[in-house]
Amino acid sequence: MCPMEQSARQVAARLREAGFTAWFAGGCVRDLLRGAQPADYDIASDARPEQVEALFRRTVAVGAKFGVVCVLEGPHQFQVAAFRSDGAYIDGRHPVGIAYATPETDALRRDFTVNGMFLDPATDRIIDYVNGRADLDARILRAIGDPAARFREDRLRLLRAVRFATTLGFTIEPATWEALRAEAAQIGEVSAERIREELCRLLAHPDRVRGFDLLEASGLLRTILPEIEALKGCEQPPQFHPEGDVFVHTRLMLGLLPPDASLQLVLAVLFHDIGKPPTATVDADGRIRFNGHDRVGARMATRLMERLRFPRADIEAVAAMVTHHMGFKDVQNMRVATLKRFMARPTFAEELELHRVDCASSHAQLDNHAFLIRKAEEFASEPLIPAPLLTGHDLLARGWRPGRELGETLEAAQNLQLEGSLQTREQALDWIERIKKPEAESNFANQ
Repeated sequence: MCPMEQSARQVAARLREAGFTAWFAGGCVRDLLRGAQPADYDIASDARPEQVEALFRRTVAVGAKFGVVCVLEGPHQFQVAAFRSDGAYIDGRHPVGIAYATPETDALRRDFTVNGMFLDPATDRIIDYVNGRADLDARILRAIGDPAARFREDRLRLLRAVRFATTLGFTIEPATWEALRAEAAQIGEVSAERIREELCRLLAHPDRVRGFDLLEASGLLRTILPEIEALKGCEQPPQFHPEGDVFVHTRLMLGLLPPDASLQLVLAVLFHDIGKPPTATVDADGRIRFNGHDRVGARMATRLMERLRFPRADIEAVAAMVTHHMGFKDVQNMRVATLKRFMARPTFAEELELHRVDCASSHAQLDNHAFLIRKAEEFASEPLIPAPLLTGHDLLARGWRPGRELGETLEAAQNLQLEGSLQTREQALDWIERIKKPEAESNFANQ
């Protein structure tokens, strides 16, 4: 038994000792029955919020008006919620109020049958008013009661249904699926932050392609990510992309990622070609081109992620990967200094994986990928970008004036350092003495 579960049982025991019912509820029961480690433990009780607060020294009234109090026990926190029924939902997310109720009524207000069970930690008895155990054994995701009503009450359940089906590997029951499809366009009523949270949990899962397919088939994709929906029917040059249009290509790439791919990499794969539809042109000879789609796509990805309230660090990393993904076609022709700078970017390792799946899902030419792997081994003995041998102070001390040419000279010196022509500070200072001064007409920056 993990420490969190031990603490949760202690909280439930204290409630019982005070004369209250205290059962584990929802997702933790589902996961315990599956043999999985719950991410958290929720407790349902007939204790009212003020009674819970009186019993425990450390509490936070996170949702007292909805009968919920957060109990802090050691390093863990547990939501203790009163058995209740919900009032009318008028904003597609929250009831206007609650009424305290029986455990059965509480179960019937929940979203899906597999999330509607209780477990008595005193006896480990399962209390199941919604036939959730049978659906759990059959690996079926079924809404409790009327599916359309459940989705209208809380629009986030639309996306949670797809996420649960993906992460649990369950089949969505037909009536629940049809109601989901009928209500999918209303997901826009949910806050961007909650949509982002559910979307990220789905995409971070190893079975992300199934989640992507469910998003598409349900109609949720066209509302949440219209930029991805727009990839459908965007044809590509068949000599480079025999697999099909940009949508097919992107889906194939998602399927080629390793199970533990980072969220930033998954997002970069998903967004790397969203600049193709707006940049598509056809030459007189019939050749399809997408000039500048990498830069356009990076701007689109930035706006998209801002719309979904992603953290700035994620936005910048994904935009960088989208911006640079076309640069990999030129790596074998780069001078050493340029290549080292290319490989020294903080997102390079994930860009390299993006490049691999980009090629593997299309023309299957991985020579640039293999070249970069060899170069990474070759350059591994020292930093790709070591401390510079020269600084601006060195040039200013020798009579140079601040300005563009001073900067170009420092860059030229670093290029020679990266390529091994200058290896010591003494060699670099000697090089400075030998080149012409900036006021002379000389293209010394290319030396």
